[in-house]
Amino acid sequence: MSKSPTPRRPGRTNGPAVLRVALLFHASKVYDREILIGIGDYVKQTRVAWDLFLEEDFRFRLDGIHEWEGDGIIADYDDPAVARALTGAHVPVIAIGGSYEDPSSYPGQVPYVATDNQLLVAHALEHLVEAGVTRFACYSLPESPLNRWAQERERAFSAWLLRNGASGEIHRGLATSAPTWGSATKKLIAWLDSLPKPIGIVAVTDARARQLLQACIVADIAVPDEVAIIGIDNDTLGQHLTRIELSSVSQGTAEMGRRAAQLLHQALSGSPVRGTRVVVPPAGVQSRASTTRDVKHSPAVMRGLYYIRQYACQGIKTEQVAEMMGMSRSSLEMYFRRDLNRSVHDQILQRKLEHCFELLAHTDTGIAEIAQASGFRSVQYLNAVFRREVGSTPAAWRESKRATRTSDPGLR
Repeated sequence: MSKSPTPRRPGRTNGPAVLRVALLFHASKVYDREILIGIGDYVKQTRVAWDLFLEEDFRFRLDGIHEWEGDGIIADYDDPAVARALTGAHVPVIAIGGSYEDPSSYPGQVPYVATDNQLLVAHALEHLVEAGVTRFACYSLPESPLNRWAQERERAFSAWLLRNGASGEIHRGLATSAPTWGSATKKLIAWLDSLPKPIGIVAVTDARARQLLQACIVADIAVPDEVAIIGIDNDTLGQHLTRIELSSVSQGTAEMGRRAAQLLHQALSGSPVRGTRVVVPPAGVQSRASTTRDVKHSPAVMRGLYYIRQYACQGIKTEQVAEMMGMSRSSLEMYFRRDLNRSVHDQILQRKLEHCFELLAHTDTGIAEIAQASGFRSVQYLNAVFRREVGSTPAAWRESKRATRTSDPGLR
């Protein structure tokens, strides 16, 4: 399966041999991107003389891969077409993909670096338990050879429920595309409506979790109070596309890339690596708003807090919160004063100030823009509220915060 590396490239007269390594990944996906980052980190840290080949558009094409004149390949084996195309390759190949309970699902003697699907799902479910959830569901992908890793996560979900004496259900939904987006969302909302509440849902990817969040917003289902959602991937780009920050399990993808590069380095140096299998555990759980449940309050207050988190900075009033919830203003005020010892108006104001504090502390946005973004009708009104609630102006508060960070490096 392997050949001896070319001692030196034509035209190179001194220094170490430069070896050509092809990276067969779709870098449009966060999973692939972070694996590539891990590979790059290994190359920088070890200073191996590799010429890394990656398509200009950050995708890979298998046409003519056997005619590629190189020395090694690291490839995404979650795509069965890749495994077929590289069968019988004349250079060392390192495979990367999902872990499998069935050993026959792995590609024979090809060295393989895997993400731990069992632990990814277990970490997600244990996080939901810590959030106070006792009922669970899984939002997966349609069955397909390309989605074998997703079906493996379904099996991990069912196995965890069995071990812990819990019950739950799996929903695969539709594959999403522009023509099917509307029908897919309707079916997803129907499934969400059918679930007992409160419930925690593990989505097999952050993209799937983002669909859940959007469907919940459309259907007025409170997140996380009625439905707590956690994804897998920790896709930072996706955080910018959701109104509610998404909790997620970080895969150990960068470490997977480093381990794969290390295996290829060994193979290119003549060390035996055939049949090696490395399973990399998750990097951790990133807890955010989609699972931060406040279980101390009544359902009416939890639902009211949900609306306020979503719409406070858009200028929503107490009457609108009550209308959204289908109850009278007086009843809503009674629940809020009983559970929180404050009015609905005070809670809206607190949420607007929290957003204002965040923008003042972490951006250079002007005060007028911050006032508008936080739902205050003018800079003068924002200044008046700040003096009453904080004892200073927004500009003075920002300066004091920056001065504190400058004097104490540990707070930066």
